Parts: sequence; C-alpha cells; structure tokens
Amino acid sequence: MSGSPVLALRKAILLLKIGDGAGAFVTVGGLRTRRIALNADTVDVTDAESAGRWRELLDGAGVKRASVSGTGIFKDQSSDLMLRQVFFDGLLRDWQIVLPNFGVLQGAFQISNLDYRGEHASEITFDITLDSAGALAFSSV
Repeated sequence: MSGSPVLALRKAILLLKIGDGAGAFVTVGGLRTRRIALNADTVDVTDAESAGRWRELLDGAGVKRASVSGTGIFKDQSSDLMLRQVFFDGLLRDWQIVLPNFGVLQGAFQISNLDYRGEHASEITFDITLDSAGALAFSSV
C-alpha cells in the first residue's frame, strides 16, 4: 500500500482474533467499520497552594481503558459459535486486534455488546464491542 500509515489504515479491514484458552488465537472475522478508543482518567491534585490556582494532575495515575467496536463478517461457523459462547458465558478472553501495516493490539477483553444483522440477499453481519479487562500491549509491524 502506498501513502501514509493513517491513510492505509482507513482502507484496511481490521482482523479480529480471539484466544482459544490454550494459547492460540482463532480468527473470528474482519471488521469493516471500526473504532478503537484508548482512554485514561486523570487524578486531580489541585489545592489552595497550586500555582495561580491552575489545575494540577498527578503524573502516571488514573485508570486506563480501551474499547474496540466495529461491524464485520464472520470467517466461518465455528468462529461464530466460539464468539457467541464466550459472550453468553460472560468470559474474559485474550484478543488480538490486527491493524494491517500498523500493528497488533493485544490483551484481555470482554464482549459487552454483540448484535447480528441480516439484509435480504446479503451476508449476515455482526456488531461487536469489546471492553478491556487488564493491561494491553501494542506491537508494531
């Protein structure tokens, strides 16, 4: 792909992989429309002695979290079955979100939303939201 990584990422499909519980990852499908949100809460330590009464934040503190959501199509029936079972059991699993030409976001997530959609004379799609449940790692390509 030519162009900047950001432009290339807009054209790419994210690959969604779920841990099978035994150390391997199974490809669930690709996400066509997607969103990855990384958030960190702040800890306000402002007091009456803060310089000019400007807000002060505590360095390195606060809760970090991530959310991944998107619409995609399943790779096959077995990956659909695995995903559904993890959702119904409310399990945490290790996931890999592969961003082509950019890197891999990996860590424990829980499925907080799973919707199925079918259009007349078209494939069945799914909407999914994953919420982080621990430390995440990002590895570049």
